[in-house]
Amino acid sequence: MVSALFPTYPRADLAFEKGEGAWLVASDGERYLDFGSGVAVNSLGHAHPHLVGTLNAAAAAPWHVSNLFRVPSAERLAERLTQATFADLVFFTNSGAEAVECAIKTARKYHAANGQPERYRLITFEGAFHGRTLATIAAGGNPKYLDGFGPPVDGFDQAPFGDLAAVRALISPQTAGILLEPIQGEGGVRAAPPGFLAGLRALCDAQGLLLVVDEVQTGVGRTGRFLAIEHSGVAPDIAALAKGIGGGFPLGACLATAEAAKGMTLGAHGSTYGGNPLATAVGNAVLDIVLEPGFLERVARLGGLFRQKLAELEDRYPQVIESVRGEGLIFGLETRIPNMAFAAAARAAGLLTIPASGNVVRLLPPLIVSENEIAEGVRRLEIACAASTREKRAGAIG
Repeated sequence: MVSALFPTYPRADLAFEKGEGAWLVASDGERYLDFGSGVAVNSLGHAHPHLVGTLNAAAAAPWHVSNLFRVPSAERLAERLTQATFADLVFFTNSGAEAVECAIKTARKYHAANGQPERYRLITFEGAFHGRTLATIAAGGNPKYLDGFGPPVDGFDQAPFGDLAAVRALISPQTAGILLEPIQGEGGVRAAPPGFLAGLRALCDAQGLLLVVDEVQTGVGRTGRFLAIEHSGVAPDIAALAKGIGGGFPLGACLATAEAAKGMTLGAHGSTYGGNPLATAVGNAVLDIVLEPGFLERVARLGGLFRQKLAELEDRYPQVIESVRGEGLIFGLETRIPNMAFAAAARAAGLLTIPASGNVVRLLPPLIVSENEIAEGVRRLEIACAASTREKRAGAIG
């Protein structure tokens, strides 16, 4: 393909003309079941009538006024997010990386406001992914993403994911807090082990640190709770949201308690587009659906059904699937063949998936997926498994 775009993505030679719910229709007329959701972005699927209607109405009003004036839809969305979570205050951004950047700055500024500006370092974890800005690639620590961009931004100390003793050993007089994903999405759908998040919360409380969670991929109902950390029974001080909160429209948010945000005073941070009327109108429309009584419980129930069907698939094709892991409607298949090859086989069967680290293929259906569509998705995964088995036996793939 010849394109004027930066060649930074390995794009499949596939373009879509329309979508509805969990389905996409390609330019050649082929229908695909979308279990990638634009990397967990299209939380309510494609062309959801409430989102479309809301965006059309918002498009007839001022699109942008800047944060020098009140934006009622942003104020309403912030209020609803605080009511649904641990937080007292919200800063809106345009992306997950910006939300994490805001979270990092909020944690650092908290200690500066307390007269301890030397406390700026955050403990992060191996396998993490927090975005592609200079600070967030330093926080993630992946050499592949750091290569060629000069010295990594200072201020991050990495521990093995799930190792509480290693975290404790890294704490110094310069430590401001701990930053992690409750479930590492890009890192291979790796969930924090039982008791780990509670242990981090206790450690933060004992050491005067802030617990910062990156819920960009797992938040807004993806795991059957509004935030994935809720499964652990503890609350963070700061959280970054994006992806699903906009349902496909660019929107992110940094949530914090009033205490954690005490340093984010007038002029401390800003964003030209963050919290604009179009984005926050759509964000409110997403919450209209996600916060409906029974919606999150339905996600959790469908997640249990999906897990059972994936486990059965693993039993039938152990030569292709090594393990299944996940929560709610975020699952990872660790494959015994190259994950890109398996994703291609699934695509050939009309199912869209998302590769991740650790030779994992992510399954991220929209939260409005039906039981029948889950069954159809598993049927197409079985076709991909059978095709992969044949190719593996023929020596075409490893």
